[in-house]
Amino acid sequence: MRAPVPSSTIKWLYRHISQEVCPWNEKFSQVLAAWSPFEAREFSAGKDAVTLSRALLAMSPDEFSAAFKGSPMKRAKLRGLQRNASAVLTNKQTATD
Repeated sequence: MRAPVPSSTIKWLYRHISQEVCPWNEKFSQVLAAWSPFEAREFSAGKDAVTLSRALLAMSPDEFSAAFKGSPMKRAKLRGLQRNASAVLTNKQTATD
């Protein structure tokens, strides 16, 4: 006798399949893939974590506003990004010691 399939597995499978066959998901996934807000900003494109962290630490408030205009990154504010950049550099230095 086979063990019953857990209801959580059935729910997951149903959701997964319905997401794949739904025509709305197909349409909007193509639209979102071409949406420019998901592309890297000129300021951060092609930079590794250390280079980007150093650039953020050297950034003025005016440069920050210009680089991230209309971006959700502005919610973190320059102070928050600089704090995170410091953590990245500290962790990188600790990892190499």
